[in-house]
Amino acid sequence: MELSSKAKNIISQVSDKTTKLGDLRNIAKEIKIDHELAMQLWSSKHFFARQLAILIMDKKLLTEEVIDKLVADIDQHDENEKLQLIDWLMANQLTKDKKTVALIEGWGDSPSPLKRRVYWYYQGRLRWVGKIQPNSEELLSVIERQIENEEPYVQWAMNFTAGWIGIYEKKYRNRCIVLGEKTGLYKGKKVSKGCTPDYLPEFIAIESYKRNL
Repeated sequence: MELSSKAKNIISQVSDKTTKLGDLRNIAKEIKIDHELAMQLWSSKHFFARQLAILIMDKKLLTEEVIDKLVADIDQHDENEKLQLIDWLMANQLTKDKKTVALIEGWGDSPSPLKRRVYWYYQGRLRWVGKIQPNSEELLSVIERQIENEEPYVQWAMNFTAGWIGIYEKKYRNRCIVLGEKTGLYKGKKVSKGCTPDYLPEFIAIESYKRNL
């Protein structure tokens, strides 16, 4: 794709390794929505340019075909960048429109691990803010059956969902704790100061206590 002078100028602004998310947000605030520019930035394959592109995309133009192309491109990045981009796309675009939320809800058994991560991370984020959902029993059954055979970055999102189910829905709490003990995922893994361990028995105990649940 041929880049406009505006796209080239922006890419030069964000190409430094010291670029921060705040810098990208400030640029996006000035641009607002410009899908054509977003696609030009995206075509550069540059990590920060793609993060900025996500912020200025027009969500009305994000069909599943377009999303599939974005996901395929994201999959070409190294794992750290890959996860930042897919989670950024989910948080800033895919969860902002009923149409794309409906797409997410169909990705639980997608052949794309990145789309499955979005599905599970979205389910967890719904519960993170205390929204009890009617499909917790169904999700737990799937998690129990599949989590040990999933890609690590999908496992994390499934574990995240199980954790918040266990925190807010007491009838499932012990079941979620047992799941964590059985899989042993993240047991003993060091976390940064002030962060909660991802190991389900610890995660549920700490976060439940914080909320007096």
